[in-house]
Amino acid sequence: MKSNFDVEINFTRVYKENINAHPAIREAKCIAEMFPAALSPIENGDLFAGRYVATPGIDKIRNNWNPNTEHISGIGFLGLAPGAGPSSGYYCHDEVIDQKIEVLKPSKNITDQLSEIKEFWKKETMHYKIRNSYSKELADAIPYDEWMGFKETAHPAYPLYRMAGPHWDWDKLILNGIPGLIKIVKEHRQKALEKNGDTELFDGILLSLNNISDVCLFYAKQAEELAKSSDCDERKKELLEIKKTLIFITENKPANLRQAMQLMLIYGVVSGAYSFGRMDEYFGDLYVSDLANGNLTEESALKITKSLWKIINDNGAPYDNRIIIGGKGRRNEENANKFAHVAIEATRTVILPLPQLSLRFYKGQDESLYEHAMKSIGEGRTHPMLYNDDVNIPSVQKSMNITYEMAEQYMPFGCGEYVIYKKSFGTPSGVFNITKILETVIRNGHERLTDRTVGIPKGALKDFKSFDDLYSAFEENIEYWCVKMAEQQKLEYDVVGKECGYNLWTLLYDDCLERGKAIFNGGLNHLGGTLESYGQINASDSLYAIKKLVYDEKKISPNELILALNADFEGYEEIQKMLLDAPKYGNDNAEVDAMVRKVHKTICNTTQAQAEKFGMDSYLIVIINNSANTILGRHTLASPDGRKAFTFLANGNNPQSGCDTNGVTAFLNSLVKFDTDIHAGAVQNMKFGKEMFSEKLYPKLMALLNTYWKKGGAQAMLTVLNKDDLLNAMKEPEKYANLMVRVGGWSARFVELDKDIQQEILTRTFNA
Repeated sequence: MKSNFDVEINFTRVYKENINAHPAIREAKCIAEMFPAALSPIENGDLFAGRYVATPGIDKIRNNWNPNTEHISGIGFLGLAPGAGPSSGYYCHDEVIDQKIEVLKPSKNITDQLSEIKEFWKKETMHYKIRNSYSKELADAIPYDEWMGFKETAHPAYPLYRMAGPHWDWDKLILNGIPGLIKIVKEHRQKALEKNGDTELFDGILLSLNNISDVCLFYAKQAEELAKSSDCDERKKELLEIKKTLIFITENKPANLRQAMQLMLIYGVVSGAYSFGRMDEYFGDLYVSDLANGNLTEESALKITKSLWKIINDNGAPYDNRIIIGGKGRRNEENANKFAHVAIEATRTVILPLPQLSLRFYKGQDESLYEHAMKSIGEGRTHPMLYNDDVNIPSVQKSMNITYEMAEQYMPFGCGEYVIYKKSFGTPSGVFNITKILETVIRNGHERLTDRTVGIPKGALKDFKSFDDLYSAFEENIEYWCVKMAEQQKLEYDVVGKECGYNLWTLLYDDCLERGKAIFNGGLNHLGGTLESYGQINASDSLYAIKKLVYDEKKISPNELILALNADFEGYEEIQKMLLDAPKYGNDNAEVDAMVRKVHKTICNTTQAQAEKFGMDSYLIVIINNSANTILGRHTLASPDGRKAFTFLANGNNPQSGCDTNGVTAFLNSLVKFDTDIHAGAVQNMKFGKEMFSEKLYPKLMALLNTYWKKGGAQAMLTVLNKDDLLNAMKEPEKYANLMVRVGGWSARFVELDKDIQQEILTRTFNA
C-alpha cells in the first residue's frame, strides 16, 4: 500500500522552502499541495464534484476510514481540529498522523520523516505562535493542555485558537466567476504597484485562484474517466455534465444554477468555508432564469440542490455549514424567495443534519416561506432555524454600533453567532463557564479539580457579609476573565494577520482589496470578537438561591452550603431539596427573572467594554450551545441551584432541564425578558410534541409563536419529537438512524451523540 502521507510530506517541504516568503505567497503554494491531493473522489450519484474529508475524530480513522478514497491529512491550512472547529491557520494534529501510521503501517523511512515533520511543526503552527505571544501574566491565567483537554474544560475560561464563521461575498464570486475575479485582482495589483503598495498580496491571491481552476480541471478529468468506465448510460450522462460544468467555470462566470453551485462548492472546500451566506440571493436570479429558458424544471432544480446538500453534509463541520435565506436587505427579493422555497424543500426531503438552513423573516415578507419552514419542522426536521429580523436588525445595529443598512446584513453562523455579511468577522475564540466562575468565587478562587487558584480571590462564601458583597466579587471575576479572553483574541488576530494571507477570504470580503491589505492585517471593515458563554442560567439560579436561602432567610449557613456542594449533596439531601425548591428561571417569576437579567447584563456589558481597550470594533458575548453545556458540566462541581456535580448545565438561554414547571407560556415570557441588543447571538431551543402540529392544535402553536415574536423573541430553534422516540432510540439505536435532534446551535442524529448528551436532550421540557 502506498504511504498516503503525500500531503503531510509535500506541504511541509513547500512551507520550509517558502518560510521567509510573503505570507500570501507561502500560503498559496502550500495550499496547492493540499488541493487537489487531499480531495475525495466523486461518488456514485453525485451531481457535483467537491468532496473533502475535513480532519476527523480519531475514531473515524480507527474504525471506518477508507485510505484508498478518503485522503485525510494531519497537516495543512485551516483544517478542522479533531472534535472541534476550524483551526487558526497552519495546523499539525499529531494524533491524526499517529493514527494513520497505526492503520497504514508505512515504511521506516516514511515513519522517520513523519517524526521529523511533527518535531518541525511544534513551533510553526498558529496554535503555538499564538500561545508563544502571550505575556507571562496571560499565560499564567489561561491553562494550556491538549485541545479541549481536562485542564482547560475544568477552567473558568479558555481559548479555542480558531478562525471560524466567514460569511463573505458569495454574490461577487457568482457574478464574476474565476476569470472576472482574476481581472479584479489584477486591477487592484496595478493600483498597489502605482502606490508602492503590497503587490505580493495580490500575487498570492492570483496563485490561489489558479489553484481553484486546477481543482476544477482535476475533477473534470476524474469525471471523464468515471464516465468511460460506467456501464449506465444515465450515470455516464451525469458525469459528462459534471465535466462540462467544471471546464466551463474555469473559463467563464456561471451562466446557470448548476454552474453556480459547482463553483460555490469548489471555492468553499478549497478556502475552508463552512458558511454559505445569503444563498437565495446569489442563486435566485440564475434559478429563475433557468426556469424561464427551460434549462431546469422545479423538479430538476430540487434534484441538484439535494445533491449539493448531501455533499455539504458529508464534508462535515457539524457546528457550521450555515445557509441563510429570507430577510431584509436582499437585492432581488422576489427571485431570492423562489430559490428559498427550493432550499426549504431540499431540507425537508433530505434527512441529514447539514446544512444548517436558517430562515430570516420580518413583518411584510412573503408568508409562504414561513409556512413552508413550519411544514418542514412539523415533519421532524430541525431546520430551518428561525430568526426575527424585526428584533435582530435593531439589536445588531446597537450591539455592534453600525448603521441600520449594515445591520440588515447580519448573518448567523456556527452555533448561532452573528456577523455582518461581507463586512465583519467575529470568530468565537474563547469559552466562558459562568457557573464555574461562581464556583471559584465562593471558594476564594480555588478550582478544586485541578487544585489551582484562579481569577481574583476575594474570600470564601462565609467572608461575604452581604449578597451585594458576593455579587461584587462575582462581577470583578467576570471582568477579570473578560479582559483575559479579549486580550487573547486580539493577540490571535495579530499573529494570524502577520503569518497568513487568508487569500480566498481576503478576495471576497469588502474593503480588503481596496485597502490593499489581507483580511486580518488591516483589510477588514469591522474586526469583531465573540466569547462563548455557558452556564449563566445555572449561575443566575444559584445566585438567587444563595440570596434567598443564605442571606435573606438564613436557612442555610455559608459553611453548610460549601460542605454540601463539596460532598455533591451526599448526606446533605435536605439542603439540596431546599436549593431545588427555590424558584427557578423559566416560570415567569419576576424575582428570579430579574436576577437572570442582572447576570446577563453584567456578562454582556463587561464583555462589550473590552472592544475599544484591545483594538477591536466589537467584542460581544454569544449565548449558544454546541453540546458544551454537557461537556463543561462534566467538569463543574455541584452548584447552589441544586444541580449535582458533573451533570449538564442549562442549554443556552433556556431553563435548566425540568425546572420550567409553569407551562410553555411562562417559559416564553421568561425568555423574552433578556436584552437582545447587548450580545451577538443567543440560542433559544424549543421542543414540541408532534401533536402540536395536528390540525386541532396547530393554530394554538402558531398563536403562541406569533406572540413570542411580537414580544421580542429574536430566534427559535424548534424540535418536534415524541419523548417515546428518544427513549426507544436509546434502547434500539439501529431502528432510529434518521432521528434528528436539535443539540443546541446545531443538529445531529440522536443515536450518534454521547450518552450524557442524549440524556440532557431527553430531560428538556416537552411543550404540549
